[in-house]
Amino acid sequence: MIALACDHGAFALKEAIKAHLEKRGLSYKDFGTYSTDSCDYPDFAAAAARAVAAGDCDRGIVCCTTGIGVSIAANKIRGIRCALLSDLMSARLTRQHNDTNMMALGAGVVGEKLALEIIDVWLDTAFEGGRHQRRVDKVMALEQEAARPEQR
Repeated sequence: MIALACDHGAFALKEAIKAHLEKRGLSYKDFGTYSTDSCDYPDFAAAAARAVAAGDCDRGIVCCTTGIGVSIAANKIRGIRCALLSDLMSARLTRQHNDTNMMALGAGVVGEKLALEIIDVWLDTAFEGGRHQRRVDKVMALEQEAARPEQR
């Protein structure tokens, strides 16, 4: 199951993503927002990220106008590795090398067609493991360091 979330600036893109996932036969959970009414992106991005971190959803896709705000918010949740994507090579490499469990898109940055292609590449690419696992482990260890402010 894929967690989805957006703010008002990316509502139309999220709806297109839902239709695309349905065509692919993939299930999703929509964490909002549910309209173009102004809202605060951290509320929705964090809800989706918490579902991924808890294992309720396998991966997550979050969107706002630039993708920046939702990616920052998602990455504040322990266990999340969210990459802001705008090209196909990064979509592939962030799965192969970083084992990202969430991705962010900017509705005002990438068009719908490119966004859906990025999603397909990201969803269809596996983590390579090997030497990359050591690096992912080091990145995730930084969360432990951040939890101990006396260590700074």
